Amino acid sequence: MDMISELSNTRRGVRVGRGGRVKMSLLARREARWGLFFISPWLIGFVLFYLAPMITSFGFSLFDFTLSNPEATHFIGLDNWRRMLFEDPNVWESMWVTFRFALISLPIGVGLAFGLAILLNSKDLIGRNLFRALFYAPTMVPFIASILIWTQMLNPNTGWINRLLQGVGFTAIGTNGLRWLDDPNLIYIAYTFIGIWGIGNSILIYLASLQGVPTELYEAAHIDGASWLQRLRKITIPMVTPVIFYNLITSLVGLLQYFIVPWVLNSGSGYPEGSTRFYMILFYKQAFTFQNMGYGSALAWLLFIIALAITLFLFGTARYWVYYAGESK
Repeated sequence: MDMISELSNTRRGVRVGRGGRVKMSLLARREARWGLFFISPWLIGFVLFYLAPMITSFGFSLFDFTLSNPEATHFIGLDNWRRMLFEDPNVWESMWVTFRFALISLPIGVGLAFGLAILLNSKDLIGRNLFRALFYAPTMVPFIASILIWTQMLNPNTGWINRLLQGVGFTAIGTNGLRWLDDPNLIYIAYTFIGIWGIGNSILIYLASLQGVPTELYEAAHIDGASWLQRLRKITIPMVTPVIFYNLITSLVGLLQYFIVPWVLNSGSGYPEGSTRFYMILFYKQAFTFQNMGYGSALAWLLFIIALAITLFLFGTARYWVYYAGESK
């Protein structure tokens, strides 16, 4: 075994010297230098535009720093953090609003995109290429324009959604129609509608993963008499769980930063009845409206810590339900 290990290390350009010290051959060192050279633009960009601003913002969170009066900046230690965690009720109220919306929007968005991808991947669907283009087309519309379009579609009197509901016999909406954007019990459903409008990218990713599932697995299951539902549960879903996991992570992080829709519709006022006062609204007002950059930096770091904790938790659970082809259990 020692000879096999030494031969393998030699092929990789690695040699183990005395005392267990690893030495790289001249070729391996040259390849390492060229590798660092080619990824250096990304490394430089990461340091300048990600790492350095993050470190700077953490430093700001320890100061009383206001953009309108930078001369009065002074060190206050963890006062911003104490105020944020224990003294400002708006922080946890806005965080609860964000999570409540995520609990509604996330499963609908991820599940619907996956279901539509399965439908659009079916060879029995007539005109599937046309439907693929139609489902992807809304992503080409500027998002602000899409929000304004949806305000008309959700209009209680003239919107086609209420008229469609009336057309199918849903008479419980009353004479003035459902007030989608004015009722705190309906506002999250309305925002979910607006989000679903742009799931074309997720559908495209799911389609690519579905087409990568080996067809011989379906053929073997069909010969064994497996039904469509059994093939879906035992083959399709397990094989695309890495993509489901990817979309779950990116969608969750995006929902934690939910901002544009409530800001465009009501300028972050929280209407109706504070149900749309999302966490990013609070952060934006503190950092850019009130120009309190010290407190705003603390709010940004709290969101980062929460997003990181949730992401690490999901990665910890991934080994129980995410399947990677070729891995050994």
